[in-house]
Amino acid sequence: MPPSPSVIKLFVFLLLTGVTVLLAPTLASADLMLYPTRIVLEKNERASQLELINNGKETVTYRIGLVNYRMSETGEIATVDSPAPGEQFADKMLRFSPRQVTLPPGASQTIRIMVRKPAGLPAGEYRSHLKIERLPDPKGQSSIETQKPTGENEIGVVLTPLIGASIPVIVRNGETAATVALSNLELEKPEEGQGPVLSMQMERKGNRSVFGDFTVGFTPAGGAEKIIAQINGVAVYTPNPLRRVKIALQPESGLVLAHGKVRVTYHERPEADGKQLAEAVLQLP
Repeated sequence: MPPSPSVIKLFVFLLLTGVTVLLAPTLASADLMLYPTRIVLEKNERASQLELINNGKETVTYRIGLVNYRMSETGEIATVDSPAPGEQFADKMLRFSPRQVTLPPGASQTIRIMVRKPAGLPAGEYRSHLKIERLPDPKGQSSIETQKPTGENEIGVVLTPLIGASIPVIVRNGETAATVALSNLELEKPEEGQGPVLSMQMERKGNRSVFGDFTVGFTPAGGAEKIIAQINGVAVYTPNPLRRVKIALQPESGLVLAHGKVRVTYHERPEADGKQLAEAVLQLP
């Protein structure tokens, strides 16, 4: 099945989306496209699939594997070797195929993912990440050993960045639920040459993660609300109870953020019914 119009280039999804860019000093060089960018297996679902697309101009080989990540309070992602208290990874119950693919320009490959839940698995959410790494071409320009003369009697080495990505694969078992609240809203003073920034905390409770979109509106005294920021795909993974978020605001020219209120809403993604998960208001003098 061809990818839907909602296929989005990988480099648009930074840490806020739950998609991690690997070894990518320049995001503009990313030619890898993925659909979907998040996989959730719940209830009786036993299989899913990921569409891997080479949107570049060269034939590329990708290696696929599983990795476990931990999210910090600021949304940063780091690899972990063993779970901390409360962390539940899914790697031992996940199977996928193929593990390596070579794609000519414009070609795609379906990665099939299956889950086998062990008997007596406690209720809750289990998460690992499917990592897709671009391998160097030993004969082409993507080789890290490509030599290039820099002058007479000189040898240079060309280092070409290798692009990859990882997406969360979430397995839910039994009854799972979560709530999220927004707190500690603060309008930070903008740095020189920068716009205003709204900081807040996301407080998560329950045995599953939350994932959704932010909308920020400002209502001046006696006026109508105007949308001043929208951020999509913000997650708080289990077992984290807290995530600190900063949102760059973009008020229209001439709109002064004073004598009114800032309203923040957090909704599930449209494909998950778009239900409102949290709301908070900051009064500005």
